[in-house]
Amino acid sequence: AYAMYTSGSTGVPKGVTVAHTGLAGFAAAAADRYAVEPGDRVLQFSSPSFDAAVLELCVSLLSGATLVVPPDGPWLGDDLTDVLAEQRITHALIPPAALATLPAPTGDRSLPDLRTLIVGAEACPAELVDRWAAGRRLINSYGPTEATVVASWTGPLPVGGGTPPIGGPLPYTRLHVLDAAMRPVAAGASGELYVGGEGVARGYLNRPGLTAARFVADPYGPPGTRLYRTGDL
Repeated sequence: AYAMYTSGSTGVPKGVTVAHTGLAGFAAAAADRYAVEPGDRVLQFSSPSFDAAVLELCVSLLSGATLVVPPDGPWLGDDLTDVLAEQRITHALIPPAALATLPAPTGDRSLPDLRTLIVGAEACPAELVDRWAAGRRLINSYGPTEATVVASWTGPLPVGGGTPPIGGPLPYTRLHVLDAAMRPVAAGASGELYVGGEGVARGYLNRPGLTAARFVADPYGPPGTRLYRTGDL
């Protein structure tokens, strides 16, 4: 379906090749989870070089919504609030670091059209959840590029719920927390997060050695399936 370059934790860009099956499954599940409908207005906040832009584009096209592409940013603080208000944005994916620059959504800055707010790419502080969850769907999403944008997500987060978890897997996705021998760890124990299922990418473009190291045989899935080693604990 596409190749998306990511540097991950190494700082060296590598092309991730994503299959149509994973993209189609993700887009359908995301449009449903984020409740995107015809007539909605989705903000393209992310650069096309970042896979969050795939989310913004695909849920819009699949749902018959409008993808709003503002002039070049960066959009932060009052400027981003103005874009959300003036363009009557109903759905936006805004990383916590950018969301923290916005004024509190009160008074003439309440953004009544913004029904669904998605956070991801980094941990979301509890105070941001408390500031933004009231009166709208605030959903935390997690996923490496190698797992087709999103591997797990929460439901709508409540005010006062604390720091949000990464949530549960998408419908076509499996998550495993494994030790160094790829055995499941006990509940509450530390282990590495592995992602399996249809969303796992094919590998790295023209990087067979790295592909073999990070995309490994799935001992818990059907024959021939693979797990992606996220490196996240």
